[in-house]
Amino acid sequence: MSIPHCLVHSPKDTVGVVVVEGLTAGTDMLCLITENDTTFRLKARMDIPIGHKVALSNVKKGDTIWKYGEDIGRAIADIKKGEHLHVQNVKTKRW
Repeated sequence: MSIPHCLVHSPKDTVGVVVVEGLTAGTDMLCLITENDTTFRLKARMDIPIGHKVALSNVKKGDTIWKYGEDIGRAIADIKKGEHLHVQNVKTKRW
């Protein structure tokens, strides 16, 4: 198997984490779901730094963001599949 570009913890997750340096827009990423050892492909819509999240599907403003099979926050803007998730479009529900 090739080295994955993105790790996803649970099939329930709506985001994955980029695990390679220098991921650029247009990259056809290999994504690995670690819970069940399955893979899928996802095209990056923008440059995404290592350790940052990428949307696995289209997310609407107000939607819950799932990572590790857990609720980690909500979208504060619409996010397209393959886009970078960070402080500009996701907030915790705690504050």
